[in-house]
Amino acid sequence: MRDDYYFPHETLDCYTHARDVARWVASQQFPRGDADLRNQAVRAARSMVLNIAEGCGRQGKSRKYHYSVAAGSAAEVGAVLDLVDFDGGASQQEKLRRVALMLQALIRK
Repeated sequence: MRDDYYFPHETLDCYTHARDVARWVASQQFPRGDADLRNQAVRAARSMVLNIAEGCGRQGKSRKYHYSVAAGSAAEVGAVLDLVDFDGGASQQEKLRRVALMLQALIRK
Protein backbone atom coordinates (compact mmCIF):
# COMPACT_ATOMS: atom_id res chain seq x y z
CA MET A 1 0.00 0.00 0.00
CA ARG A 2 1.28 3.47 -0.86
CA ASP A 3 1.91 5.89 1.98
CA ASP A 4 1.58 8.92 -0.28
CA TYR A 5 -2.05 8.40 -1.33
CA TYR A 6 -4.66 10.90 -0.20
CA PHE A 7 -8.38 10.93 -0.78
CA PRO A 8 -9.23 13.81 -3.11
CA HIS A 9 -11.16 15.68 -0.41
CA GLU A 10 -8.11 15.68 1.87
CA THR A 11 -6.35 18.06 -0.52
CA LEU A 12 -9.12 20.69 -0.44
CA ASP A 13 -8.76 23.73 1.82
CA CYS A 14 -12.55 23.86 2.22
CA TYR A 15 -12.49 20.32 3.63
CA THR A 16 -9.71 21.16 6.08
CA HIS A 17 -11.49 24.28 7.32
CA ALA A 18 -14.83 22.48 7.54
CA ARG A 19 -13.27 19.63 9.51
CA ASP A 20 -11.60 22.07 11.90
CA VAL A 21 -14.87 23.92 12.51
CA ALA A 22 -16.76 20.65 13.03
CA ARG A 23 -14.25 19.51 15.63
CA TRP A 24 -14.39 22.92 17.32
CA VAL A 25 -18.21 22.92 17.45
CA ALA A 26 -18.26 19.40 18.93
CA SER A 27 -15.85 20.49 21.68
CA GLN A 28 -17.91 23.51 22.81
CA GLN A 29 -19.93 23.65 26.00
CA PHE A 30 -23.36 24.93 25.03
CA PRO A 31 -25.44 26.79 27.62
CA ARG A 32 -27.70 24.75 29.85
CA GLY A 33 -31.01 24.07 28.11
CA ASP A 34 -29.51 24.26 24.60
CA ALA A 35 -28.90 20.55 24.07
CA ASP A 36 -31.14 20.59 21.00
CA LEU A 37 -29.18 23.49 19.51
CA ARG A 38 -25.88 21.72 20.24
CA ASN A 39 -27.17 18.56 18.56
CA GLN A 40 -28.27 20.57 15.52
CA ALA A 41 -24.92 22.37 15.29
CA VAL A 42 -22.89 19.17 15.57
CA ARG A 43 -25.07 17.39 13.01
CA ALA A 44 -24.87 20.30 10.55
CA ALA A 45 -21.09 20.59 10.99
CA ARG A 46 -20.65 16.87 10.38
CA SER A 47 -22.96 17.05 7.36
CA MET A 48 -20.81 19.83 5.93
CA VAL A 49 -17.64 17.73 6.21
CA LEU A 50 -19.19 14.51 4.97
CA ASN A 51 -20.86 16.13 1.97
CA ILE A 52 -17.60 17.74 0.88
CA ALA A 53 -15.92 14.34 1.04
CA GLU A 54 -18.75 12.60 -0.80
CA GLY A 55 -18.93 15.33 -3.43
CA CYS A 56 -15.27 14.77 -4.25
CA GLY A 57 -16.05 11.16 -5.04
CA ARG A 58 -18.93 12.00 -7.39
CA GLN A 59 -19.30 13.38 -10.89
CA GLY A 60 -21.57 15.97 -12.53
CA LYS A 61 -24.84 16.94 -10.88
CA SER A 62 -24.30 14.62 -7.92
CA ARG A 63 -21.01 16.35 -7.12
CA LYS A 64 -22.64 19.78 -7.28
CA TYR A 65 -25.56 18.55 -5.15
CA HIS A 66 -23.27 17.41 -2.34
CA TYR A 67 -21.28 20.65 -2.46
CA SER A 68 -24.54 22.58 -2.32
CA VAL A 69 -25.73 20.61 0.72
CA ALA A 70 -22.35 21.23 2.37
CA ALA A 71 -22.71 24.99 1.74
CA GLY A 72 -26.18 24.92 3.30
CA SER A 73 -24.83 23.09 6.33
CA ALA A 74 -22.06 25.69 6.66
CA ALA A 75 -24.71 28.42 6.73
CA GLU A 76 -26.65 26.47 9.36
CA VAL A 77 -23.61 26.19 11.62
CA GLY A 78 -22.99 29.90 11.11
CA ALA A 79 -26.55 30.64 12.20
CA VAL A 80 -26.05 28.61 15.38
CA LEU A 81 -22.96 30.68 16.10
CA ASP A 82 -25.14 33.79 15.68
CA LEU A 83 -27.36 32.46 18.47
CA VAL A 84 -24.75 31.31 20.98
CA ASP A 85 -21.85 33.50 22.05
CA PHE A 86 -18.63 31.47 22.20
CA ASP A 87 -15.08 32.64 22.66
CA GLY A 88 -13.56 32.14 19.23
CA GLY A 89 -16.94 31.95 17.53
CA ALA A 90 -16.21 34.89 15.22
CA SER A 91 -13.08 33.23 13.83
CA GLN A 92 -15.04 30.01 13.27
CA GLN A 93 -17.71 31.96 11.38
CA GLU A 94 -14.99 33.44 9.20
CA LYS A 95 -13.80 29.91 8.39
CA LEU A 96 -17.38 28.95 7.54
CA ARG A 97 -17.66 31.90 5.17
CA ARG A 98 -14.44 30.82 3.46
CA VAL A 99 -15.77 27.26 3.19
CA ALA A 100 -18.98 28.54 1.62
CA LEU A 101 -17.09 30.70 -0.90
CA MET A 102 -14.86 27.80 -1.89
CA LEU A 103 -17.87 25.52 -2.25
CA GLN A 104 -19.65 28.07 -4.44
CA ALA A 105 -16.60 28.07 -6.73
CA LEU A 106 -16.64 24.26 -6.86
CA ILE A 107 -20.37 24.27 -7.65
CA ARG A 108 -19.83 26.67 -10.58
CA LYS A 109 -16.98 24.54 -11.97
